[in-house]
Amino acid sequence: MKRIRMNWLIVFLLVLSAFLTACSSNDKAGTNKKEGSSAETSNKPQDGGTLVYALDSQPKGLFNWIFYEDAVDNQVLNFFDENLIDYDEHLKAQPHIASWTTEDNKVFKFTIKKGVKWHNGDELSVKDWEFALYTIANKDYEGSRFENVRNIVGAQDYHDGKTDKIEGIKVIDDYNIEITFDKARVNNLDNLWTYPMNRTAFKGIEVKDMLNSEVVRTKPVGLGPFKVTKVVPGESIEMERFDDYFGGKPHIEKVVIKVIDPSLSVGELKNGTLDMTSFHPSIIDQVKALDNVEAITYPGVSYYYVGFRLGTWDGEKNVMNEPKYQDKKLREAMYYAINREEWVKAFFFGVGKPVNRPIPSNHWIAADQKELKQYKYDPKKAKKLLDEAGYKDINGDGYREDPNGKEFVINFSHYATQNPTFEARAKALTQYWEEVGLKTKLTMTDVNLYYDLLDKADKSMEVFFGGWSTGADPDPTPLWGSKSLWNYPRWVNEESDKLLDQALDISVVGTDNEKRKNIYVEWQKLFMEELPILPIAELEETMAVSKRVQGVKFDVSGYNRPHEWWIKQ
Repeated sequence: MKRIRMNWLIVFLLVLSAFLTACSSNDKAGTNKKEGSSAETSNKPQDGGTLVYALDSQPKGLFNWIFYEDAVDNQVLNFFDENLIDYDEHLKAQPHIASWTTEDNKVFKFTIKKGVKWHNGDELSVKDWEFALYTIANKDYEGSRFENVRNIVGAQDYHDGKTDKIEGIKVIDDYNIEITFDKARVNNLDNLWTYPMNRTAFKGIEVKDMLNSEVVRTKPVGLGPFKVTKVVPGESIEMERFDDYFGGKPHIEKVVIKVIDPSLSVGELKNGTLDMTSFHPSIIDQVKALDNVEAITYPGVSYYYVGFRLGTWDGEKNVMNEPKYQDKKLREAMYYAINREEWVKAFFFGVGKPVNRPIPSNHWIAADQKELKQYKYDPKKAKKLLDEAGYKDINGDGYREDPNGKEFVINFSHYATQNPTFEARAKALTQYWEEVGLKTKLTMTDVNLYYDLLDKADKSMEVFFGGWSTGADPDPTPLWGSKSLWNYPRWVNEESDKLLDQALDISVVGTDNEKRKNIYVEWQKLFMEELPILPIAELEETMAVSKRVQGVKFDVSGYNRPHEWWIKQ
């Protein structure tokens, strides 16, 4: 069976060869890996210049925090809008525009800075934050952030139409607001939605119409260091310096964010027509070869997995009612069949490693992988489990039928972008499963449609490739709770919900992070026993930055605010 696996490696190398030839440089490779910052000089920051930033796939064009769904739109938002609070290199909440006090982790009093300006000239008020919270809690809100307001006293009743007021939100004046949660939790602050919305820009727009409005799609209004001047949907976003930015006047005059084919990125970086872009690990050696660019890697909080459609979403909660992949032995067999070491080495070029849990190693709650059930590559064990579960080749065609003797096909979906390595890595997974007798059909779906299908629990998404980047709050509930929209497998487990609740309960863990971690470790043990997904790999983040761009710093929380960057003239 080794011959089959070598076939996909050969195919991949041929695809990759063509990909790299299109973006190759004649310069000698060997630039050292950088971590933490871009090139720094002792020169005083200079004002002026245009930064060109590239996206490797089309943004969905949802340029408002409460509506965006993917990492591409997020990259755009980070240039022109702002969170009220910030996070340090340890992912701990820090005052930013807002500061806060609490005596019991249930009632929080927030104060925002005076004089903070929106791009349309309005002064920021806590009423803009109140407006955002009410919008998310509205029954007509089309988005997935209700988990970030659900625990405010009265938010659920408002959402259900039982009241026209959220009791737990109390505006004191333009700069002070009090928010009360239904009970004390360790992460009430971290889980709270802290992005305001400009009330003037959304005036007269019903919540049901916001998603497709100009202010979300083409004329967004933010608080950030740059303001949007032009949007060409699916192609580019142009921005100019916002002189009244509360953090200080930015040095860079203009920002152009454009969508480019990833195969062209190295050439544009070399030619100086591109200043900054994240890039796929498959081209890291090509980026390192450029004299005028730094290839930066920094700690990541992302992981990839294979998920199973175990149920449906009924509009309020997950219901685990799909039978095809309910047999845990089937899921275990599919996991043992994957050579993760080989796969990660082939497709992530030294910036990834296999992971054995749904928590990235850089998060403080991550269990030691040795504490968890191991699923090392073992095709013999995979075949044995399939035999035990009744998946056997009855008709002699080389593929196993299901326990009822009917044809069994793994319908596997992977998102598609312009990156040719994605289909190659997806095919590699399908061939691992076919090696143990599981017939597999691969569907590549446009990335902008892909997660819409997962949100809707579309029946076509039976087995799917997913990726997740965890936020500052390590609580897995928004992703794996029984009532979580982003629980794409639609996994429902009473013991899981109990552990996740205990880890947030002040009466159980107090403010002791070690107690909280211990509960999360037990949760990870349960998760890896039940296997609603197959964790595959975790990655470092990769970014290419032109050496003419100064002052960019990276850590596990991402990069510093762009107003601190400057272009060497």
